[in-house]
Parts: sequence; structure tokens; C-alpha cells
Amino acid sequence: MAEGTWLSIGALFALLSFLQGLANTFMPYEFSRACRRVSARLYNVIFSREIVYTVEEYEDTQHNDLYAAVELHLSDLAAATARRLRLTQHSKAASLTCSLAESEGLVDVFKGSKIHWDFSTIEQTQAISFSRETVPQTRRLLHMRIHRRDRAKVMSEYIPHVISNAKALESDRRERKLYTNAKSTGWWSYRKVWESIPFQHPSTFSTLALDPILKQKIIDDLTEFKNGEQFYKEAGRAWKRGYLLYGPPGTGKSSMIACMANLLEYDVYDLELTEVRSNADLRNLLLNIGNKAIVVIEDIDCTLNLSERREKRKKDESQAQPGRGSEDKDQDENNKLTMSGLLNFIDGLWSSCVSERIFVFTTNHIEKLDAALIRSGRMDMHIHLSFCGFEAFKVLAKNYLKLKDHALFEEVRAVMEEDGVCMTPADITEVLTRERRDAEQALICLIEGLKASKINKKVQEMSEQKSRQGKESLEEDEVTEEKKQIEPAATRSDESGKKVEAEGQASENGMPSTKEELHAQVKDP
Repeated sequence: MAEGTWLSIGALFALLSFLQGLANTFMPYEFSRACRRVSARLYNVIFSREIVYTVEEYEDTQHNDLYAAVELHLSDLAAATARRLRLTQHSKAASLTCSLAESEGLVDVFKGSKIHWDFSTIEQTQAISFSRETVPQTRRLLHMRIHRRDRAKVMSEYIPHVISNAKALESDRRERKLYTNAKSTGWWSYRKVWESIPFQHPSTFSTLALDPILKQKIIDDLTEFKNGEQFYKEAGRAWKRGYLLYGPPGTGKSSMIACMANLLEYDVYDLELTEVRSNADLRNLLLNIGNKAIVVIEDIDCTLNLSERREKRKKDESQAQPGRGSEDKDQDENNKLTMSGLLNFIDGLWSSCVSERIFVFTTNHIEKLDAALIRSGRMDMHIHLSFCGFEAFKVLAKNYLKLKDHALFEEVRAVMEEDGVCMTPADITEVLTRERRDAEQALICLIEGLKASKINKKVQEMSEQKSRQGKESLEEDEVTEEKKQIEPAATRSDESGKKVEAEGQASENGMPSTKEELHAQVKDP
């Protein structure tokens, strides 16, 4: 019985093979392909209850962001359940990344629904393209298989959940970087506009030497900004904020920027304006800055006079190269970075193309800055970093000497509160670092340094006063010399005028006014 059954099944398969060969021989290819398509559709409608979605890594030459999000979302699940995995570690990355190997799959459960994911690759021929983007020859694909009844749930809930989870994982795992703009070399250069290294600055607000009240105010403002996406959206404003850090050198402006980046977990973009050729290049830099970024322009008062310095340099070059034509001059006029371009960079339409961004300017001389640059909306918070106070000193003593209290602290406080005492946190840090092996000696040296700073300030003020007096005296001497030069000329002018007037009166009275007239009268009475 069993043998007869197997013979019947074999005969059936032989008949089907014969019919398929007959159909392939006598039926047109287009007709047979249409039949296969119709039969596949009938099978899917009648028997199959699955729907398959394919997510490719690239669409033409553009990277598919959804593919990256799904791969990141499945990484933890793949590491826990998959049998064959691909392990990768990017350059200088802190952790490994797990992903599915070829023809491997897993099951993700979402609100009671099972979502099956499979990974596959396809080899393709690389097409020649003049685009800067290059696509790998191996196409990577992720296939999502779901039940027909879960179609609406997956598209409306599961896919947004995957994207949201991927963003959170990327924020937690990403390595923060410090960027600087590459030197502009022209449109023919394919170099990246930003070059980066890992950002590993150790400064935090707990180690920053700053007045506690001001420190807490800054922390609160930064925290509200980070959590204020909905507020900025409802208010109709771009999600960005500006901070101006000003004060003498050595007061901790760079450390403040590092503290901001570590608190918010943002990347830092150090913009060097001297390497920017024009407003168009500045806009291109802006478009290549990502979310969660702090854009820093240090010593803004020194970099705003770019036009004058460029013109001087070009003048020197033109004198060295006399054959330079008018076309080069016109090109130089177009390739300029202007104040208007910088303002548009901070607060123009292009500045709102990316969200969650902070602009930070630093300066040692706030009085030199244009009011349009530091107004509200561009620089929303002005932070004055001045000389070190006693509360800031206590933070430094804890960091460098491991001291929370000492008998000499009151003497340090008394000296710091005297008028004329001015030491920056950098100066105090240098003293504490040098004498860190002996805490008491470090405090004694610091007290002496504070007293010396008071004397040095008086000496500097006296020197500046003498210099001002010398300039005023020199100006007075110049004015006196100019008066001396003017007075003889005026005297000569007055004498000449009197002489002319006398001659005129003589002519009116019939008297000869000149020697020539007198000789003429003698010859011809």
C-alpha cells in the first residue's frame, strides 16, 4: 500500500514536470510569466497571511535613514537571540555593534504582535557616476514579515516606535566629537567641511570654579533649553540659544564651554572664521552641523575685522604681483565674509534648518562688539566671568588640594575681599598645582600671590595714568606747535591786507600807490 502510494506520487510529479516542459516549449514567455504572477497572487490571497516589507540600505545613491534606525533598534535583540551575528567597531568607538549575519533572522514582539526580521545581501554591478556619493557593490536588505491583520498597527505604531528607540540609543551610545572647520580650498575640493576628533574634555560644572549662584542659574537655563522642544515649537521659534562669555583671560571661558557640552551631551563645533572665505562657505558649514551641537566662536572681537586684514593681505599680494587683473579683484570682492553673513549664520533663515543648537561667543573685551551681534535673540544670556572669588577658590582647593576646610581659609577670604586683589582662576590653579604636595604651603603662597596682585594692579594703574598723561602732554605740544605755525601766516596775512588797504586809500587820494606810478609821474609831470 505504501509502495503504491509513493509510485502514484512519483507519477504525479512526472506528469507535472512534463506539462511544465510542454508549457515552456510551446507557450510564449510573456504568457507564462503572466500566469506565474497570477498564480502567485492567488496563492497569497488564498493561502498566505503574511505581508513582507523590504528596507534597503541605499535608495539610488542616498543612504536610507530607516535602515540605520532598524539596524540599531535590532542590535540588542540580535545580540540576545540571534545565532549568527556580525560584530563591528568603528574607529575610536567605545563599544561593539551587533547586527544580523547573512540569511539570519529574529522575532521582535510589539504589543502582542510578532514581527519577523531577516537579513540578506545582493551583489550588483557598480554603475559609473559623477556624484560624490558612492554606493557599495553589495546591497544590504532587511525584510520585515508581519501578519496581514497587523498591517495598520505596524505602520502607525511599530515603525515610529523603532525610529524613536533608535534615536534614544544613538544618543546614549554615540561618541561625542570636537569638530573644526577644514581650510577652504575651492569648489573643486571634495574634502569634508568639518574635521573631528573624539571630545574627551573632563571639565564638569562640579569642578568648575564659579560662583554657585551663577553656576546654578546657567545649569537651569541649559536644562530648560534641552527639554524645551515643545515650548519652542508652540512659541514659533527656532530651537536654538546663544551665550556670550566675556571677561579677562584665564577666567574659565573654554572650561565653561566644555562643561556645557558634558552636561548636555552635545558635540562641539569650534568655528575658525579666519579659514572661511565667504558668506557662502559659512552657510555651507552651517548646513553640515548636526543636531545636539554647540557652535563656538572664540575671541569674536578679534575675528570680526576680517575684511580689513584680508584687504591688507591682498594689497600686499597685489604689490608683489603687479600683473593681477580686474577679474581677480572682482572675484575677491565676492569672496568676502561680512558682518551681515555672520548675523545670518546666527539668526537668519538658514540657522533654523537644524534644531537643538547652541551658539557660544567668547571675548575679552565686550565693549568692542557690535550691539547687533549681542542683542537678545542672538546672544540670549550674557555670562561675565571675572576674577576668582572665595566660593570659586573653595572648589579649586577641593579639586587640587583635596581640602574642604583649613585654618588659613579665613585669611584667604579676607585678602580676596580687599579692594584691588585680582587673580584669575587660572593664576590660582597654577599656584595650587605647583605646591600641591604641601597644602599649607600652597595656601601661604596663594595669600602672598593675592597680596602681590594688589600691588601689581596699583603699579599698572599708575603706569597707565602716566602713559595717559604723557599722551595728553604730547597732544598739547602738538597743538602748540600747530598754533605757532599758524600765527606767523596769519600775521603775514594781516600785514599784507593792511598794505593793500593803504595802497587803495592812496589811489583814492590821487597819491601814487606804487614805485612804478611814482617814476611815471616824475618822467611825465
